[in-house]
Amino acid sequence: MSDYLSPEELTAIWLSLKVSTVATLVALPFGIAVALLLARGRFPGRTLLDGLVHLPLVMPPVVTGFLLLLAFGRKGPLGAFFEQTFGLVFAFRWTGAALACGVMGFPLMVRAIRLSIESIDRKLEQAAATLGAGRAIVFLSVTLPLALPGILAGIVLCFARALGEFGATITFVSNIPGETQTMPSAIYALIQTPDGDAAALRLTLISVAISFAALILSELIARRMARGGVT
Repeated sequence: MSDYLSPEELTAIWLSLKVSTVATLVALPFGIAVALLLARGRFPGRTLLDGLVHLPLVMPPVVTGFLLLLAFGRKGPLGAFFEQTFGLVFAFRWTGAALACGVMGFPLMVRAIRLSIESIDRKLEQAAATLGAGRAIVFLSVTLPLALPGILAGIVLCFARALGEFGATITFVSNIPGETQTMPSAIYALIQTPDGDAAALRLTLISVAISFAALILSELIARRMARGGVT
């Protein structure tokens, strides 16, 4: 592949995979927790929380990126806190790109996991509880395994969304080659450059191939799990 792709293209591909993977892995525990809260919780403000979670889906990505810049920039309250406490900088860094991608993919992850949790027969959890299992054991041994197809779907959706994220990322962390220039940003830069169409097409095809492979892998895993559940 290196014979056909420039070092800059290879860097953009690697950075996209790294950013999307980190964004998905970091979002996963929060996604499971929020999905469980929305699926099973009964508390004031539940509708408001649901709206806030899904807000990135309906807001322009540029608005999301600007809000992230205000909150997580070096002068923002959260950005200053993370830098002073953990030495973690988001603005104009690949970590910020991962944050933006995670925020944009989070609603899709939560929705898939929530629907999976809501479809679980509560009698199975109640049966485990009557046998003496505590809430944590019931969740780990019954709820989580039964929700696994939705969790896998959420992982794939979040990863695919992160892989294609552009608006929030470029607004929050700009388009810095080797640092924040993911495949969508690189494609955008290439189509603005004379004779950049061929490279942009290569990156586009690679992006489509990776996303398609992720979807196929998710489907194969889901089918295998379904067969295992039947047997």
